[in-house]
Amino acid sequence: MRAITLFALALAATAQATDWPQWRGPSRNGISDESVTTTFPSAGPRVLWQASVGTGFSSMSVAKGRLYTLGHEGEQDTVFCFDAKTGKEVWKHSYPAELGDKYFEGGPTSTPTVSGDHVFTLSRWGDLFCFEAATGKIIWNKNIATELGAAVPDWGFAGSPLVHDDLLVLNVGENGTALDKNTGAVRWQSTGAESAGYSTPLPFQRDGKWLATFSNVKGYFALDLATGKPQWFFKWVTRYGINAADPIPAGDDFFISTGYSKGCALIKPGAGEPALLWQNRDLRTQMNPGVLIKGHVYGIDGDEGSKPELKCLELTTGKITWKAPSPKGGGLIAAQDKLIVLTGQGELSIAKASPDQYDTLATAQVLNGKCWTAPVLANGVLYCRNADGKIVALDVKAP
Repeated sequence: MRAITLFALALAATAQATDWPQWRGPSRNGISDESVTTTFPSAGPRVLWQASVGTGFSSMSVAKGRLYTLGHEGEQDTVFCFDAKTGKEVWKHSYPAELGDKYFEGGPTSTPTVSGDHVFTLSRWGDLFCFEAATGKIIWNKNIATELGAAVPDWGFAGSPLVHDDLLVLNVGENGTALDKNTGAVRWQSTGAESAGYSTPLPFQRDGKWLATFSNVKGYFALDLATGKPQWFFKWVTRYGINAADPIPAGDDFFISTGYSKGCALIKPGAGEPALLWQNRDLRTQMNPGVLIKGHVYGIDGDEGSKPELKCLELTTGKITWKAPSPKGGGLIAAQDKLIVLTGQGELSIAKASPDQYDTLATAQVLNGKCWTAPVLANGVLYCRNADGKIVALDVKAP
């Protein structure tokens, strides 16, 4: 009996340990199935390792014991691969790139995508790579902007690559682009002269077909992944054309939210233009999307230069149920029913995901400087990053 019990406990522990192989995690919703601690030592969570990767806002992807991210230093972008447990550098690849510090620090803003034995990266200027994940060997690469004539957005390409079946899907061009993931050959290509938005393609299924949402400077839309054929378009014009936060699917509906005082809305796609169910300016997520838990969206409202607040919004009505200060913005994810919030000034908080009130369970200062990048949770370790490129790996396993 004791052996059976131990085996069951081992299986449960294994089930709770989860990789984070792409932007927004294994389910692309910013939510992990892992459990995390709700108490920190007085000095904060234990630091397992630290690294410096250069300027940028690229998040981290973790798969098969390795962590991947991008940074900029010395007129080069670099793709890094570290041992996720120890922080030992496994490989890196650098290539010439501009810093692109227009109104912010600059550097890469998209996140590597791991699929099988390969990792895919996209720079702000269209440098697209397929690497062998274990070694860094280049399988293929191209500049997607130069070769396809796609307009580079004002702040560069920011959406992360999406792997779907044998496609590599990119928010490149006015209406998206898809390549063969194994060769880089174009499978379907965007039409239109406008530039892409800054969100990451998000796959979903409708009527037996796989579709994906995208953004451009004029709004949000969905395409048939197999053909690139448009399915619907919702006009959503934000100041400076910055439609950055990914839509959040909720059944047949989609929650959209952007910064720069634009606000949020719940839409229902159907025949023709999606129906607008409600719209207000009470939750304006500038860059990082919120998370949807039990009918409520938790997200950071406001731009980095204003006085952002962490808010809870009731999805069906758009009503705000509570709000709490979030210095200089930041980003958040969730672990089951716990919010993991990293403020724009590097303070980490673990809180209950409750629509009734903001109930903080543990807090610690884990980084300094600007922190726009949402944290990443994989296999009991929380990875946080600042704009200067400092990464800290923190032990947050539940006891």
